Amino acid sequence: MEVDVKTVQEPESIPLNPNPNIITERNAQIVSGGNVFYNPVQEFNRDLSISVLNVYFQRLAKERAEKAHKQLLRKQKHEGSEELQPEALETPNYVAGTKYDDGMRILEALAATGLRSIRYAQEIAGVRQIIANDLSKQAVESISTNVRHNNVDHLIEPSFGDAMTVMYLSTAPEKRFDVVDLDPYGCPNRFLDGALQCIVDGGLLLVTATDMAVLAGNAPEACYVKYGSVPLRMKCCHEMALRILLHCIESHANRHGKYIEPLLSVSADFYVRIFVRVYSGQAQCKFSMSKQSWIYQCTGCETYTLQALGTVRSKSAEQPHLIKFGIPTGPAVNSQCEHCGHKHHLGGPIWSAPLHNMEFVQQLLDAVQEEPLKQLTTQRRIVGVLSMVLEELPDVPLYYTPDKLCCVLKLEIVPMLKMRSALLHAGYRVSYSHASKKSLKTDAPPAVLWDILRCWSKRHPVRADRLIPGTPLQAILSKPCSQDYEFDQLHPAANPSSRKQALSRFQENPTPHWGPGTRATIMIGENKQPKSYRNQNKKQRHKAGRPTKTAEKQLMDEDDQHDAAEQPLKQPKLELQPTA
Repeated sequence: MEVDVKTVQEPESIPLNPNPNIITERNAQIVSGGNVFYNPVQEFNRDLSISVLNVYFQRLAKERAEKAHKQLLRKQKHEGSEELQPEALETPNYVAGTKYDDGMRILEALAATGLRSIRYAQEIAGVRQIIANDLSKQAVESISTNVRHNNVDHLIEPSFGDAMTVMYLSTAPEKRFDVVDLDPYGCPNRFLDGALQCIVDGGLLLVTATDMAVLAGNAPEACYVKYGSVPLRMKCCHEMALRILLHCIESHANRHGKYIEPLLSVSADFYVRIFVRVYSGQAQCKFSMSKQSWIYQCTGCETYTLQALGTVRSKSAEQPHLIKFGIPTGPAVNSQCEHCGHKHHLGGPIWSAPLHNMEFVQQLLDAVQEEPLKQLTTQRRIVGVLSMVLEELPDVPLYYTPDKLCCVLKLEIVPMLKMRSALLHAGYRVSYSHASKKSLKTDAPPAVLWDILRCWSKRHPVRADRLIPGTPLQAILSKPCSQDYEFDQLHPAANPSSRKQALSRFQENPTPHWGPGTRATIMIGENKQPKSYRNQNKKQRHKAGRPTKTAEKQLMDEDDQHDAAEQPLKQPKLELQPTA
């Protein structure tokens, strides 16, 4: 093993599982007694990761072939040879489940049952080695059992050790990984420093964060401690969570002379998932300051304004390659909001550069609609999400929602297609965000949005008693409309292609009691989230009081008649309210 950590010695015979549960996902089977974490809702996460890794290795193999071809041309030019070999650009054909010496080395730092590593071994073409690591000895024993059960022991090597120790011991160039996958329970911040040091130049880092309450702004002080950024309570909190996590990864990378390129950033279910390539280069790190922004949010109308931490411009038009870095002047807003007169909250910094590499996303979408990725269980959802990602405006951070804008002005909600048509007829761009079905991502300034709603208020006027002085409603609606906007004529681009094709864009709750779950718990069967069952409707049960004697006796008799007989039942006191 190339990682200098304690490797688990496989026992001669597989011990019998006291409570065997066979978990099947695609071709992988997991044998577990219920004491190791497994969440079936994360199958979309695993399917998407497998798709990304397959496409990433295709690009990686092509880059390696182009690099080898250039080296060959330079060598021939140096030797004075005129004979060229264009066939050097041809890349070999890789098959999933086979070991290749020139394949990828993958580290799953927190493997649990090893299901993800097993599926990587079975479904990703071009793998050299997969290190499935976990800190729990019981989990590593489960990994060893599952690896042999699925006949992928030629690709997967179980590792027993602390994830940070494994990564720090793999910082030598010959021990680094092409892919590092971090899927922790909660916040991944403590693993980022080691992951960025043990990954090769141009390697792929996969990061999941499930502490959405912190990232969405419920605890800004905790978010600052964990991610170095202050979130704001906004309707676009899910996209802000992606941008806070990207800012955190970039800041860790810059400390080691590295920077990141986001390939795909997804907000799904109860988590966010980031796929970034990590590159080395002190010169490129200087651009990182201009990719981060502060965000000002009005406390009245909730209009937001972004201000970059740094500026980048060319020194002259004749020499555009000469770059000059600067510091912006600020703040970008006045002490009071220009729309409603209220003060601002200050949040950030957040990642304000594009969330996705659109060329990579298009290649990924094409690959998912072909064999063998077409057979993935969640393929339909992956196609829908990627189609929405391609429709997003890449250069517009965050988004508004029409319902919140109308709520500020106490207006009847503008239908989404009418709002989009009004913006498109006015000459602005508009799109959805994959993070919310009510999102309105546009390059129109906030003044235009409020002007459109003022025009809408002429059709659906606000009651006069709501025009209270000092409120955002009164301040915004007291201004006249600058122009008329077209609501009735549907713009051809108002209805996006993904909506016309009825793609699976936004998911309903996958299963009852879904969520990040609890540590070391099998999230299926009768033992699924026992804590959730105990706490379900806890407040309502407390308010309703204890059940009646007959109902309580029936419940006890069903569980254990003997225990029910030993405990006397008490009739709860009911206070009757006099009727009028």
